[in-house]
Amino acid sequence: MREHAPTEPAIDLSPSPGDEVKTTTCYMCACRCGIKVWLADGNIRYIQGNPDHPVNQGVLCAKGSAGIMQHYSPARLSKPLLRVGERGAGEFREIEWEQALEIAAGWLAPIRERNPDELAFFTGRDQSQALTGWWAQQFGTVNYAAHGGFCSVNMAAGGLYTLGGSFWEFGEPDWEHSRYLMLWGVAEDHDSNPIKLGLGKLKARGAKIVAVNPVRSGYGAIADEWIGIRPGTDDLFAFALIHELLKADRIDLEFLVRYANAHWLVIRNPGGADDGLFARDEEGRALCWVRGPHPGPLPRPEGSHLGWQAGEERMRRERPQTPNRKPQRTQPKNPSPACHPR
Repeated sequence: MREHAPTEPAIDLSPSPGDEVKTTTCYMCACRCGIKVWLADGNIRYIQGNPDHPVNQGVLCAKGSAGIMQHYSPARLSKPLLRVGERGAGEFREIEWEQALEIAAGWLAPIRERNPDELAFFTGRDQSQALTGWWAQQFGTVNYAAHGGFCSVNMAAGGLYTLGGSFWEFGEPDWEHSRYLMLWGVAEDHDSNPIKLGLGKLKARGAKIVAVNPVRSGYGAIADEWIGIRPGTDDLFAFALIHELLKADRIDLEFLVRYANAHWLVIRNPGGADDGLFARDEEGRALCWVRGPHPGPLPRPEGSHLGWQAGEERMRRERPQTPNRKPQRTQPKNPSPACHPR
């Protein structure tokens, strides 16, 4: 007699990690990946990437997954701590918020009454620099900063000037068209998901990837070339590259004139208040160095200062050039702060 097979128990292969899901962004780094947070009885149970978010498209790194510990870590402080031992001894006791505020007010009130600028207020990368900066302004001090002022803000400014845009400190690589990408000191704990997605596109298309980093990290492992630079010599390496590009005449001067301020004159006045500033005429227009004969007075089209720059560029391009002759790299000799385009 044929025996019946045992009945298989019904197993839910994809159980729900909670009874409610919320969509938000991850704050474990500055990337701001989209995430789905699963709740059970109002408590966080699970974090996953949001496939509908344009930044990470559902990918989530281990750092983002560990975001749950921001709420439930046993090391998270729940009350202010007051040092009770010698500095460095690590001896503290918990106090209430009212007492902590009274102590802080006792320290700060005399400074604000006497001279608010005596307070130098600096915060780390706590993701709330807008709030801490606003507090410092209300206190009255000009001496305040945060991690971003020494890291991401400077990087973003460089991205805006060189690439025309910047996603935080990560720049704005053209993943769709780039044929040569330099990862210069890129850490893998920030913006890892979008960068990995972008690197995948470049590798699939056959683009060359060069990693400049003292440590051969994961990005360096997949790069076509790894330059293990000595720490602290990044600026020397950058200037060496610029030198070689100038020497080989591989600088796109037309691009610089059209999209950058490389041809604007800079005032050299050591010790003066205007030292290092752009030279401008009486109407505040930037003064530029122009190769070749003086083009004469430059018309200013109706519109913005950028319109005037466009007019200058148009006249420079329309001046007749000697056929089959390469323009010389003529440099101004001791340009005066009050000079005019020539």
